[in-house]
Formats: sequence, structure tokens, C-alpha cells
Amino acid sequence: MSLFRFRLTILSVLVLLVSITCLPAQEEAKLSEQQMKDFLLHAKVIANKQTSKGITSPYRLTLTDGTITHDAGFNYVNETKNKMEFADGHIEYNFKDSYKYDIAAYELAKLVGLSDMMPVYVERKWNGLIGAASWWLSVMMDEATRLAKKVEPPDSDAWNKQMYKKRIFAELVYDTDPNLTNVLISKDWHLWMIDFTRAFRLLKDIRDPKNLTESKCARQLLEKLRKLDRAELTLKTKEYLSKGEIDGVMGRRDKIVALYHDLIAKKGENAVLYDDPAVK
Repeated sequence: MSLFRFRLTILSVLVLLVSITCLPAQEEAKLSEQQMKDFLLHAKVIANKQTSKGITSPYRLTLTDGTITHDAGFNYVNETKNKMEFADGHIEYNFKDSYKYDIAAYELAKLVGLSDMMPVYVERKWNGLIGAASWWLSVMMDEATRLAKKVEPPDSDAWNKQMYKKRIFAELVYDTDPNLTNVLISKDWHLWMIDFTRAFRLLKDIRDPKNLTESKCARQLLEKLRKLDRAELTLKTKEYLSKGEIDGVMGRRDKIVALYHDLIAKKGENAVLYDDPAVK
């Protein structure tokens, strides 16, 4: 083979590889929720790396179905203790830390119109482990990093409204570990919520009322909360939440709705609510 033909062949191979590499990003942009779920459930794991993020050190898996290659988070923690003593002296009874709560939070987020703020989650078995696999997100930083580096969002009002929704959701699920490293920020300043393995406590009270009294509420979110149906929530989370945990969600829902009704009565609707078409 001549040197010219050899170089031409190599060039053709490189062009083909570039085309194949570019294909996933194009295809991923078109994927529906169900397609993402099917991919997470059935795509082959071709690489894995345990991360140092958080207490549970979840895995980052690379998956492919032959057409698309994409990463996924994988968390298999599923721990229960009658009594958990933390380093700061805090004690929690009936402690649970479970991947199942990530999936339950995802299903609940869809019911209250916040599905655009959470990656897709499914339950999957990998390497002899059962856990929650989540669609890996392309982000530029987390909220802890943003605050540490004093990076200001380009639109503070839009950012604050996303944080309002995040805080309300954290109260709804009673997240006992609202770590700011679990608030992810994409390049277009979209907020993503991840890691709810220590949420869904049995308590019906709001964990931190300041998260609500100092936050406005999207009018559409308040309406979704009002209409949250116990039977539908039970159906969507039957594999992941107990009756007591669902009772906790519904009890906190009642408290959140009542709190905002009181704030509206005191301050007026325009001072408390805002329109957010992203809540669907």
C-alpha cells in the first residue's frame, strides 16, 4: 500500500471515529424519559470508578447500548440502624440511608411538577449489587463551590426562584442531609437536585420552617402540592416508601400548604407567589 493510500485510510478511520463519537450527544438530546430509563436499565457497563463524593462514595459507571455511550451514577447504600450517633453529638433513632429514597424523590418530583430539576433514576442490579442508577449530568460546579468562590449567577432572580423550589422540595421529603454539594449547576445555570438517601423520615412536621418563610413559592407548585394524591404517590413509590413514610410526606405537604396560605393572608399573594411555567 502506498504511503498516500495509507494516510487516506487512516484519515477515513479518524473521520468515522469522530462521527461515532459525536453521535451520542446528538442522540441524547432527543431521548425521552422512557428511553433514558431503558438505557440505564439495560445498557452494558463498560467501565466503572468509585467516586469520593459524599459519605457513601457512589460509583460512576460508563454504559453503552452500541449506539449511545453515557455515564450513570450508581448508589447502592441501604443501611438501617435503630440508633445513629453523629460526630456532632446528634442522635437519630430509626435511622435509614437508602438508595430507594433517590428513586422515590424522583417519582415525587414528577408528581409536583419538578421533574426538570432531577436526573432520571431507576433501580438496577450491577456487579451483584442492587441500587439506584441515575443519568449522569454535565455540570460546571455545585452550590458549595459557587459560594466558596463567590460566583454570582447571571440572573439572580431566576437563580433564587430555582433555590426556592429546591428548599420547598427538601422540606417535603424531609431531607436530613441538605448538603450543598448535592445542588448541581449546569453551564446554562440550571439547578439540579441529587442525593436524597437520607430523606423521607416519618415526621410530619417541617424540618426547617425558615426554608419556607424566607422563600417565595411558585404558584404552579403550590397548586401541585394541593392536588398531591396519596393513592397516586403510593402507586408510584410502592417499592420504595412504607406507609409511614408516605404519611410523613402527606403530613408535611399539609403543613407546607397551610404555611403558604398563612403567608398569603398576611403579606398578600403577590408578595408570596410567583408564576413559573417550568413547573409542569
